[in-house]
Amino acid sequence: MTLQIDLNADLGEGFGQWKLGDDDALLDIVTSVNVACGFHAGDPSVLRRVCDLAAERGVSIGAQVGYRDLAGFGRRFIDMDPDELTQDVLYQIGALEAFARVAGTRVRYIKPHGALYNAIVHHEEQAAAVVAAVTDYDRSLPVLGLPGSAWLRHAQEAGLQTVQEAFADRNYTPEGTLVSRRDADAVLHDPEMIAQRCVSIATTGRLTSIDGTEVSAAAGSLCVHGDTDGAVEVARRVRAALDEGGISVRPFAEAGQPR
Repeated sequence: MTLQIDLNADLGEGFGQWKLGDDDALLDIVTSVNVACGFHAGDPSVLRRVCDLAAERGVSIGAQVGYRDLAGFGRRFIDMDPDELTQDVLYQIGALEAFARVAGTRVRYIKPHGALYNAIVHHEEQAAAVVAAVTDYDRSLPVLGLPGSAWLRHAQEAGLQTVQEAFADRNYTPEGTLVSRRDADAVLHDPEMIAQRCVSIATTGRLTSIDGTEVSAAAGSLCVHGDTDGAVEVARRVRAALDEGGISVRPFAEAGQPR
């Protein structure tokens, strides 16, 4: 049986005159893009452009929803009322869906961003609030998240399709969670090491944590952060290593026309 995995990256994270990452180059490498929805990054012109390019290249578009935190790039926890969080997430999905539909496609999945992603690994109320936004909007949308998270558990209980994700360029704790970005060793930078780590994840479902122990990392999708220095080189090497290893790289949620 041929092994298969998705390769995703965070895109659309510029704002006005502030540019972040190389969206054009990454769109030629990855199979899915987590597009900012304007709350942690991204303005309407940026979102329109990324959706147009993704549609042209047959790359699946995911809504990367987050806290309303432009100044902190969505990397600061916000203790929100769960109902307010649900409406904020719903708002973001709808905004990105408009640009995706104009481009001739649609939002194909949901992935939380930054502090929200990390919070709903354990925060039961916020995890349930994000799930509520997805079920209110469209129960057919898959959701992407960390294995073992409250987010994926609540989503599964609600009948949503869940997809487990592993991070190509982030260090993990022995508990299988991401090392905090406050730690100097949180982000990995060696393209060759990252590429071989991704092949291992795709073939064995395991990776080596920051203390050297092996942890489970079964994943249907691998993420390369678009804002990391050298992201394009890392993504190219990861894609090449997966191809060389006979691993089929394709989106878990196929791109296509609006329904």
